Amino acid sequence: MKPTIGQITKRYKSAKAKKDTWESVYEDCYRFALPNRNLYEGYYEGGVVGQNKMADVFDSTAIDSTQRFANRIQSGLFPPQTNWCRLEPGNDIPNEQKVEVQRILDIYSDKMFSVIRSSNFDLAMGEFLLDLAVGTGVMLVQPGDELHPIRFTSIPMYLVCFEEGAYGKVENVYRNIKCKAEQIQVMYPDAKLNSTLNDMVRDNPIKEVELLESTIKDLETGVYHYQLCFSKEKYELLHRELKSSPWVISRYMKAAGEVHGRGPLTVAIPDIKTLNKVKELLLKNASLGIAGVYTAADDGVLNPNTVTLKPGAIIPVARNGGPQGESLKPLARSGDPQLSQIVIDQLQMSIKKILLDESIPRDDMSARSATEIQQRIQELAQNLGSAFGRLISETMNPIIRRTLAIMDEQGMIELPLKVNGLEIKVKPVSPIAMSQNQNDVSNVLQFQQIVAQLGPEGATAIKAGEVADYIAEKLGIPAELINNTEERAALIQEAAMMAQQAAQQQAMAEQGEQAPQEDQQELPME
Repeated sequence: MKPTIGQITKRYKSAKAKKDTWESVYEDCYRFALPNRNLYEGYYEGGVVGQNKMADVFDSTAIDSTQRFANRIQSGLFPPQTNWCRLEPGNDIPNEQKVEVQRILDIYSDKMFSVIRSSNFDLAMGEFLLDLAVGTGVMLVQPGDELHPIRFTSIPMYLVCFEEGAYGKVENVYRNIKCKAEQIQVMYPDAKLNSTLNDMVRDNPIKEVELLESTIKDLETGVYHYQLCFSKEKYELLHRELKSSPWVISRYMKAAGEVHGRGPLTVAIPDIKTLNKVKELLLKNASLGIAGVYTAADDGVLNPNTVTLKPGAIIPVARNGGPQGESLKPLARSGDPQLSQIVIDQLQMSIKKILLDESIPRDDMSARSATEIQQRIQELAQNLGSAFGRLISETMNPIIRRTLAIMDEQGMIELPLKVNGLEIKVKPVSPIAMSQNQNDVSNVLQFQQIVAQLGPEGATAIKAGEVADYIAEKLGIPAELINNTEERAALIQEAAMMAQQAAQQQAMAEQGEQAPQEDQQELPME
């Protein structure tokens, strides 16, 4: 049943109250590591546009490492302009049909990634992963136009509130939208404006309007109710029923009982703030070393209020020595700059380690071999830990399901099976995911070499055809390059027939050689 505006407003306020408890945590992360994406400083008051957001930042280590973190995750899991996953038949598909089904799914995969590559997915994913470094990434996947069939939009976490379902999956999402009155029907062609909004469009089209967007799942039917409301007057502009949620919300890691995520920046923020303060104090100390602070004797000759300290200046004084001391004397400074540098180096190393900024050697080091790069990728996968599985289940799988659903609705494909892991499963084939698969392939090949050394009995312990299928699956080999069961049986039968014919021809040749020899033996002696 469609929720009423009163129910939507009540649920939104409850979700927003829970999100507001995270404001202090997230605001610190954005202020020092992602200052240009910080919306906590007066978003609704217009204090964001053109504002200098780096006035309190004295060290860029966290900013640079956060960008590297997002780039590394994207290149490891969602490499731009590549097929970073594969559709495969699930366990409900019979084994004898999997090769044929895989060939069809490979065609769907190629078509799906051609649509993704023509969209803005790579740009949106980069921004999505930056927010994920804080804790929670939000992306909106909507149908596009003829040129770009699918539109991916990374939404700042500041604008979104959400609720979890029974099993920890995000189901209900609410978003505040601030737009000009004239843009409402451009963004939402099926929206119906009331008299107040129509007057705004006619009299003051550039006036900004605040709208509330909600996506709530109907637990009885499984349908998502997508509604847009003008909450100031409790008026509903549009209502849509969707088969799949347009929202992709991922948490880097999540504590029990919490809805929002905690990213690596929430762990590194104490070191980031300490480093920023140490750098600020060090710069102040350096400024004192450059300009200096002096004490002046008010002896009637030197006037401390009018004296100017600059290169080449001559300051008249009554004395420069004597029992009464100098008229002008430098003030000694405290602090050890070398000790401060040691503290800075340790903090920078700690921040980079938390943000996985140590997995690839520096460019100024010696050349890296392919084995070393592969080992570094495996190390990155291990450092991600449980976050890797959450990225697959809460980011990759929902993006693929939503993309296929939009393509199916637009008539670009006809997908009779469900992407639920049983009929169709999504298998990552990105560098990080393939690192484990390559280890599995190496183990199988090593086992095959060991049993080959055991003689004929060892050779019978392994199934060559199944080994080939296993390796092809692990390496993501297209099904069109693999023979199915019938084709293999035909090839085996053809090879047996050829071997039989060769044996017959050899037998006939041997008989033909023996016949002349027998004739020569039966010749009479002269």
